[in-house]
Amino acid sequence: MFSLGSWLPALPGLSWGWALLDALLQGLVGACAVSVLCSLLKVYLYIQCLSPERQAEKEALGAQRALLEPLHVLVLTGILALVGARVAALVVLEFSLRAVSSILSLGKGTHSTQLYLLCQFSLGCGMSCALTFLLEGAPHRSSNLALAAGLAALLALQCRRLARHVCALYHLHSEGQYCGICILLLAAGHRIPALLRRALAVAFAVADLAAVELINRDFLSAAEALRFWTPLTICYALLVVYMQEEARQSAAGGLVLRTVLVRMGGLFILLLTVGRWSDILHVFLSLLGELWCLFHSRVLLQSCRRQDSASQPPLKSQPGSGSRDTSG
Repeated sequence: MFSLGSWLPALPGLSWGWALLDALLQGLVGACAVSVLCSLLKVYLYIQCLSPERQAEKEALGAQRALLEPLHVLVLTGILALVGARVAALVVLEFSLRAVSSILSLGKGTHSTQLYLLCQFSLGCGMSCALTFLLEGAPHRSSNLALAAGLAALLALQCRRLARHVCALYHLHSEGQYCGICILLLAAGHRIPALLRRALAVAFAVADLAAVELINRDFLSAAEALRFWTPLTICYALLVVYMQEEARQSAAGGLVLRTVLVRMGGLFILLLTVGRWSDILHVFLSLLGELWCLFHSRVLLQSCRRQDSASQPPLKSQPGSGSRDTSG
């Protein structure tokens, strides 16, 4: 594998230092992808909260947190850089299975905006897996990662500026209709979830292929791979069934935290039997990353719950209820 360190003379510890730099650059790309997702979703939710009865929700979304966003990117970059490729691949595959199950369980034409926020850490892991797979063995790998990180940071910065502009001036500019950005959002802002859906579908499709390849490269034979994939498939299937049942029984905010703990607990038990000891530490880092993402997006999660509940179709009355009402 070649990287920026291949241009320099061989010194003790130099290769380790460049490997750490590559990991930090990959983590930065994943953290910027999460930042872009949150910024665009914030823009969409703010546009939906312009009615007077949702004034408190609009003020909560529009509150400026100048230091929290850079701190979020910094912490998430460090966590993604420390999480190993093996555990990151397992996190990506688990979320992909859960996302497909959630989409299939929803009614036709309905979508869950909460799913966009629940995939934050999985998206970061997916970007790391994809970059690890696509750039493996590439000449000047560190230079390619630096270019990718620079472009990702520029895109994340522009999306943050867009979110700040919308929260500060959208109401005024949309009424006056003299700001091109706000006029465009006024006409096409409702298409942001569809844009995010397509982008996430492509990102996770590439990440899933990379995750399967990264996991399979550790096995020397098909029998060894089968001993790993069989309990993994059973564990993930049981987790998906359990979480779908929990989602039907409860819609409270504590369900999200409980789901994270159950997922990471199941992954921890699985890796105790078929994983390595280093994987155990990476599972705890993944749990920390999931909790950090949920803490950062708690206001967005509350708004997404209201948005999803408002978009759900009303329950149909039972066939006999109408006749009883008319008879009285």
